[in-house]
Amino acid sequence: MELSSVTVFVVDAFTNELFSGNPAAVCCLEKDIPDTLKSKIAAEMNLSETAFATIDTDGDKTFEKGTKFGLRWFTPTHEVDLCGHATLATAAVIFHKLGNKEKTIEFKTRSGILKAIQEGESSITLDFPINPPSPFEAENLPDIVRIVVGNLEIQDVQHSATTKKLLLRLANKYNRQDLEALNPSLQDLLAVEKNGMVKGVIVTLQANDKEDYDFYSRYFAPWVGIPEDPVTGSAHTVLAPYWQTVYNKRHFRARQCSKRGGDLIVKIVEQRVELTGQVAHVLEGTIRIK
Repeated sequence: MELSSVTVFVVDAFTNELFSGNPAAVCCLEKDIPDTLKSKIAAEMNLSETAFATIDTDGDKTFEKGTKFGLRWFTPTHEVDLCGHATLATAAVIFHKLGNKEKTIEFKTRSGILKAIQEGESSITLDFPINPPSPFEAENLPDIVRIVVGNLEIQDVQHSATTKKLLLRLANKYNRQDLEALNPSLQDLLAVEKNGMVKGVIVTLQANDKEDYDFYSRYFAPWVGIPEDPVTGSAHTVLAPYWQTVYNKRHFRARQCSKRGGDLIVKIVEQRVELTGQVAHVLEGTIRIK
């Protein structure tokens, strides 16, 4: 029988407070739908990502009993290869709303197998690939830096070739308020970077010894239809190996300083990054598709 509607959940990820963190829409599909319809639903939801989970043919046949699922992520304009907050949101829906009691579930994605692990009643840990950045130079780099940080001094510039994320580290003389005050022109960014080398810009800052965090960040990705992402799990697969070289440690407490804001516990385990966060369930409804 052809589907006429799809259940959709909205979950605020990397927070335990409603209306903060990063909201993601989640559709758990007992029967898959065409990609064109996924794109339309993502555009209709108009959140940074809408996740579509399917039951893996190699696993059990229900979301309640299964351990293996397919997962894809769509922005309002593009499908993306990796998304942390929408993966966290999807795992939370399967664990908390669909009654899955397994300790660990797996998602087959465009970035390989990703695991989600229940950590007690409130937290979920994601097991993600690591994406170390390296020093970067480009002809248009000074323009990108000027647009994003204005006259603020940059201490380091790195680039993750696997994720196409550019990392700009503010000098240590700046504070969290300086990072939060940044207001780049996204249209100007699109105008100066058209060659596909950069799909997102991370701005990061070291926290001081008196603060509860190791580092702060913000993330801008107008190239994939996301002006500013409130909390970005995939960016922390780049940030974690970068800050490992600075601190010479593998475990971090991170804050993403968008207006909504969110917290992550980040841990490097061999060639993987573990991201631990909480969620707030916001909405459950039905979207008509015919």
